[in-house]
Amino acid sequence: MAGSDVHGFVNLVKPPGMTSHDAVIACRRVLGRLRAGHTGTLDPGASGVLVIACGQATRLVRYLQGSRKTYRAEMVLGVRTTTQDAQGEVLGEVDASAVRPESLARVLASRVGAGWQVPPMVSALKRDGVPLYRLARSGREVPRAPRPVVVHRLDLLDFRVVGPRVLALVDLECSAGTYVRTLCADVGEELGVGAHLGFLVRTASGPFRLEESVSFEELTRAKTPRRWLVSPRDALAEFPEVMVAGLARRRVLNGNPVALPGGPARTVRIIDPEGRLLAMGEVVGDGGDWRLEPRAVLTEVEQG
Repeated sequence: MAGSDVHGFVNLVKPPGMTSHDAVIACRRVLGRLRAGHTGTLDPGASGVLVIACGQATRLVRYLQGSRKTYRAEMVLGVRTTTQDAQGEVLGEVDASAVRPESLARVLASRVGAGWQVPPMVSALKRDGVPLYRLARSGREVPRAPRPVVVHRLDLLDFRVVGPRVLALVDLECSAGTYVRTLCADVGEELGVGAHLGFLVRTASGPFRLEESVSFEELTRAKTPRRWLVSPRDALAEFPEVMVAGLARRRVLNGNPVALPGGPARTVRIIDPEGRLLAMGEVVGDGGDWRLEPRAVLTEVEQG
């Protein structure tokens, strides 16, 4: 497949054990593009939806990075680890078999809504240009400022007592930047038994769902892997559209603002009469002086 006309997003299933960076490289090889990136990292030990932007779609990544994420996760109550997941060294173990489902459900319910979270040391956040996980590997721990997060939904699906451990399966919908491993650890601390993340599957990232995703095997075997590309216009369907034609269309493609008859102020998809996405833009102004300002312009190429 020619790489020059490949533009769009791939809803990829990342297998456990692969980094997000390696997934991008592998996807780039299959699609024949030199330019590709993801819309949000997924821990190497986790699996599930990893959205890969190809070609000019990389210019639009920021419009998907803030999308809600949905996960299925296993909490292991009774064991604390250095990394807050099953990959770390055990810091402490206690008998958690006395924890009841009702107690866990109450703690989970208390976590729904806006709150704050201290990022783990094994995150990709940087301190003085160095990722925290690299500092953690060298045995260093540095202070981290709490970050705002929102948990939209946190449902307990299954609760099993296995010896001194409790295995709890949960479904979670949250804001971008929420660390599920830290949520598990915090829930365990509140229950007084400690906890870590047993496994994690991202089931959705914004409009991209696990049931509609493609595995590396399917992508590699496909005679036309381009069929798995989601067009930029479809991927950003949550944003309203403004259509431009003629001179206004040319102005948008040159990155110049266009006068509009009215507001309101908002982020929009800018399309032409043929339905092609030309750019993402902002409607700005007030009163009778409204204008459309292009922010991320795509050149005139076939878009997926």
